[in-house]
Amino acid sequence: MVRHDLAVCRALADEVTAGVAPEQVRARIMSLQTSGPLWKLRVNCLYYCRVVHTHHRIEDATLFPAVRRTNPELGPVIDKLKADHRRVSHLLDEVEDGAEALRQQDDAAARTRMVAALNDLAGDLLTHLEFEEEAIGPALLAWEAWPR
Repeated sequence: MVRHDLAVCRALADEVTAGVAPEQVRARIMSLQTSGPLWKLRVNCLYYCRVVHTHHRIEDATLFPAVRRTNPELGPVIDKLKADHRRVSHLLDEVEDGAEALRQQDDAAARTRMVAALNDLAGDLLTHLEFEEEAIGPALLAWEAWPR
């Protein structure tokens, strides 16, 4: 679901570069949606950024400590994932700032900034997701219940 929305955002970045009308951009942003159990809602780029921020804060506060308790050998992996979250947070902020700049002044510079922010976010977030799934997925699948 995240991959689908990132693919839409990447395509949207190309469309913004090509000079697509703002109404078409808004329509595409409104079409973003994911179908996971926690994500059953329509989202736009700014809401998406807030959701990812919140998701990472929850992982940092609840999931990662539980993984660290049940699988202490994954400590370095958890440290890397938390560092990834800080980097992704910065990139999400860049998308939010770029969207605001584009809202204030729809010009080539604002469009270029937005495209760069979306591309940077997509690349880093996909890399992070792949690493997270491979590194802690097996440990999570081994849980029969939430560890205490």
